[in-house]
This record gives sequence, C-alpha cells and structure tokens, in this order.
Amino acid sequence: MLHRRAAVVAAGIAIVALAATGCNRGTNNSTSGGGSSAGKVGIDFPRSDSDFWNSWAGYIKSDITSMKIDALPPTNSQNDITKLASNVQALQAQGAKVIVMAPQDTGAVASTLDTLAGKNIPVVSVDTRPDKGKVYMVVRADNKAYGTKACDFLGGKLKNKGTVVEFEGDLTSVNGRDRSDAFGQCMSSKYPGIKVLAEETNWAGDVASAKLQNALNQGTVNGIYMQAGGVFLAPTLALLQQKHLLVPPTDPKHIFVVSNDGIPAEFTAIKAGQIDATVSQPADLYAKYALFYAQAALQGKTFQPGPTDHQSNIISIPNGLEDQLPAPLVTSDNVDDQSLWGNQVGK
Repeated sequence: MLHRRAAVVAAGIAIVALAATGCNRGTNNSTSGGGSSAGKVGIDFPRSDSDFWNSWAGYIKSDITSMKIDALPPTNSQNDITKLASNVQALQAQGAKVIVMAPQDTGAVASTLDTLAGKNIPVVSVDTRPDKGKVYMVVRADNKAYGTKACDFLGGKLKNKGTVVEFEGDLTSVNGRDRSDAFGQCMSSKYPGIKVLAEETNWAGDVASAKLQNALNQGTVNGIYMQAGGVFLAPTLALLQQKHLLVPPTDPKHIFVVSNDGIPAEFTAIKAGQIDATVSQPADLYAKYALFYAQAALQGKTFQPGPTDHQSNIISIPNGLEDQLPAPLVTSDNVDDQSLWGNQVGK
C-alpha cells in the first residue's frame, strides 16, 4: 500500500469532517438534500496492468483508512465491461449505497448506470466520463488539455517539422477521444509542418510498441505522444534502447517524447533524459475526491457548476457534473516538485 505524507492524510480527514457537518468547504455551492450519511461505499478498480491505476488503487486503500470510509472490499473489473457490470451487481448485493468506478469503455457502461439510477444508487466516475447514463459526479481532469499541452510541447521542440507518432488510447473511451481530438486539431492548426501518425492502441503497450517499430522501419521519427505512460512507457523505452535511439536531448538522434500520467517511472525517465515531459494526472486527488463525493452522495448533498477551493472547476455535462482537477505539465524544469503525487509515492 502506498504511504502518503501526514499533511495529505490530515487534509483528507478534514474534508470528511467538513462534509459531515454540512459545511461547504470541499467544493463550492454545495447544498444538503437532507439525506443520511449511513451506507457502504462500493468501489471497482478498473485494471491492474497500469502503474497509474495501481497507484490510484493504493491511494484509495490508504484513504479508506485515513478518511474512515465505510467501504466494501474493492472489486477489479480488469478492463472488461461485462465484469464491471457483474462486480457492480455483487457490490449492490453486499449493501453498497454508492458506487465508485472508472469505466474504461465509456459507451457500454450506460446500461449499468441506468440500472443503478433505477435503484437510486449514485455513481462517482473517476478519470472517465460515461457517454450516457446518470452520474452523481465525474472526478476527472480536462483531457482535451492533455492533448493540447502535448501538441504545444512537441510542436515547440520540433519547430514545426518532422514526424510524430501518437499512441492513441482506446477510442471507445472518452479519454482516448478527447486526447486524440485535441492533439490532432492543435497539430493541424498550429503545426501543419509536422506529420502525425495517429496509431490506435486500445491502451495496450505491446500494440503501441509494434506500431512504433513499423514507423521506425518506414523512416525517421522525431517525436512520440504517449497517451498513457503507465502502459506505454516501458515498451517504448525498451524499443528505443534496442534501436540505439534512447539518447540524451542534446543528441541529434533524440526522439522527443511527451506522455500522460505522472507516474514515478516517467519522472525517472525525464531526469535521465529518456523522455521529455508528461502531463501529471493527479492519482492522489482522484482517490481523495472520489471518496469525498461518495460520502457527499450518501449525505444527499448536491453541487453546482463553478470554481472550487481545491483549484478545480465543476462543469455541467449532459448526464451530471464533472469536477475537473488540475493536471500540470511536468518537464525537467519542475520534475522535482514535491507537490506532484509522483514524488510522494513511498513517503
């Protein structure tokens, strides 16, 4: 289990205490619907083949204890929408009154959400925004900004020329679509001199490696955009090493790499000059606020769009609300920033 600094734990406890008293300090414009805070929280982990999601699971387990959450033993749907539906049924049978999930297929989860809505069981969706089906709150970051930040970083480094390979996530996921759409639109409008090879990967590292191998066989690659470092980093570095292309940024053969996730391994790679940047998805905050909103749902609280006091912004979505948490770009300039969750793991 991951251990976090005492200050972070104390902050989590304080948030729960404020929620229990009905004070509006966790986010803005919260109102009480008069509901009871009694009830168990059901949690489904989405997968265990990603360092990012394994880190999130660790934070969830830690926060369950520190925030005194009445939670059922978490399930794991292993990136399988059918298993997610089965796990949710099992959590309901065990008495879950609110569900925290991170559906990887944001289209196919609609029927499960409809079933939960019919039973008045609120859902907090983490990192992914379901395409349809009612949600109490989505805890997420602005994924279009991920694609734009990656585009501007690579566009600047390559000076609007060269070839970039983009490892697209699963396009059945809103995250994969948002990152891909934003990256593509930014590149075509601001850096038209850069050729983008957009490769669908379904979040699979072996698929990404095979497609990068093919691109390298066809010609020079100058940049790579990895939409998920947790699954793409290791196979990408291994292939570049094999091709003798894992060289410092000062070497003309250096391939500029920008990633998404903010895992410790990415920070290590940035410090070593192997990759150049990543967008840090706040795994710690995803856990903290998933549980905060789960407790708020049990208490019958509602929220309104607008800025929060934790440097985020709640927006309206067609099927509910979304709290968009901050996700900074990390480069060699700020990789040692101790406020980044990737630098807190193990502390």
